[in-house]
Amino acid sequence: MKLRILGCAGSESPGRKAPAFLVDDGLLLDGGTIGAALPQEAQNRITDVLLSHPHHDHVRGLPSFVDNLVVVGRKEPVTIRGSATTLEAVQKHLFNGVIWPDFSRLPCAEAPIIRWQPVAPLVNFQVRDYLVTAFPVKHSVPALAYRLQRDQVSLLYTGDMGPTPELWRSIGTLTTLIVEVSFPDEHAALAQKTGHLTPSLLAQELALLPRLPAQILICHLKPIYEEQIRREIAALQIPGLTILSDAQEFSL
Repeated sequence: MKLRILGCAGSESPGRKAPAFLVDDGLLLDGGTIGAALPQEAQNRITDVLLSHPHHDHVRGLPSFVDNLVVVGRKEPVTIRGSATTLEAVQKHLFNGVIWPDFSRLPCAEAPIIRWQPVAPLVNFQVRDYLVTAFPVKHSVPALAYRLQRDQVSLLYTGDMGPTPELWRSIGTLTTLIVEVSFPDEHAALAQKTGHLTPSLLAQELALLPRLPAQILICHLKPIYEEQIRREIAALQIPGLTILSDAQEFSL
């Protein structure tokens, strides 16, 4: 499984793009950054998107992406999956014919470029070659984490989340974890209020796993606190932990 980091920041700033993670060229985990990181040929290969939740930084790349697909004449729709609540919010507040055209009806209602597909938590479903399971996580809005499994690889992408003990008790063995840490420890109260993690909160969550994944990839750092978060994460001395940067690639 190949993983490419299109964007991984917790807030936009120069050199820091919104979250989106490309798996094997065809599957996106969230859609905060697409066209700003990928040439058109690469965008054309994307067939599926899994949305963790509807916050702007996780969906903001979708409008230009689907517009590009229509402009180049692609016939195959892109399937956008998420909870029914997330998909309803994205349709109502983004692809609503006012903020952006309703591409679930364009270029024509009979053959639209977007196909919405709601997913249910804790029910396995197939996306391309992956067995996928969605898990509810605690955030300021309803949100899902996604586990992708294929061959010997088990990847969990948490999206945005605060402490969610039940996730770690039910997730099983993981080989790779993509998890957020948005704030330093001194802002733990704000992190918990808004549904995010700090380094110490992450350590508490990971302690609930029977075995740590070989790769723990940290994302969603608020740029203003990045250096402080990096120091606090290093002090945890957790093996296999990497703080992500845009444009990195991994073979899982």
